[in-house]
Amino acid sequence: MHDTPFPIHETGPFRYNDEGPDDGPLPPIVLLHGMLGDLSNWVDTVGALSSRGHRVLAPVLPVYGFPLSDTGVPRLTEFIRNFVTTLELSSMVLVGNSLGGHVALLYALDFPDTVDAMVLSGSSGIYETTMGSSFFRRQDREFIKERTELTFYDPAHATDELVDEMLQIVNDRPRAFRLLKIARSADEETVTEQLPQLDMPSLLVWGRDDVITPPEVAEEFRDRMPSARLEFIDKCGHAPMIEHPDTFNTLTLDFLEQLAEARPLRSPSGP
Repeated sequence: MHDTPFPIHETGPFRYNDEGPDDGPLPPIVLLHGMLGDLSNWVDTVGALSSRGHRVLAPVLPVYGFPLSDTGVPRLTEFIRNFVTTLELSSMVLVGNSLGGHVALLYALDFPDTVDAMVLSGSSGIYETTMGSSFFRRQDREFIKERTELTFYDPAHATDELVDEMLQIVNDRPRAFRLLKIARSADEETVTEQLPQLDMPSLLVWGRDDVITPPEVAEEFRDRMPSARLEFIDKCGHAPMIEHPDTFNTLTLDFLEQLAEARPLRSPSGP
């Protein structure tokens, strides 16, 4: 876990950031990071949203935390359901990147009445270019560096620290096996045909240069979801909240403001 300026709360098995007031203009906003991400991915977003009066929750997704047989996107979705239940949230806005977007989609399909809106970026669920088993067979640093750089438009974001972290994962068989299992699960748990059911307001924020979930994936999400709007960010890869946090946060805040103005949403304590 990389350092984050926000305190990490612990309630039962859950570790999470919890910033902003309890009585904001919308229900709590729950941020879900990607498969290789952590809370540091959301530092700018947590700060921007909480400073504008929103309660922002960012849980750690326990990608390596389950038995291999139980590892997959459905189990992570169940984990978030337990998190939401434990914190007694009756409704929320889900914001997810990559695998976190996929978890948000499955959650919204299972519990549509509790999800007021969604913000998705680089989400799996239709298809994505996975790391593939070669990522775990090839343990030379240069290969891992090249693969890590694919996440970003600007390869400078693939820092030495991040590449070293990927190398550690590749050389840790239990973690590597779980990542492969989740990647396969994401391929299997597609939601393409179910997307028309998701009629809550949804904002798609996509990197125009995303090679993992390319722009045509974003366009298919937009075309299949009844109330989805798509915004592209130029010179941006798979993680807009890292590469262009100011743009990502501005788009998200504008969307949230429109939601608050458009209709009275449920409060965190119920209808």
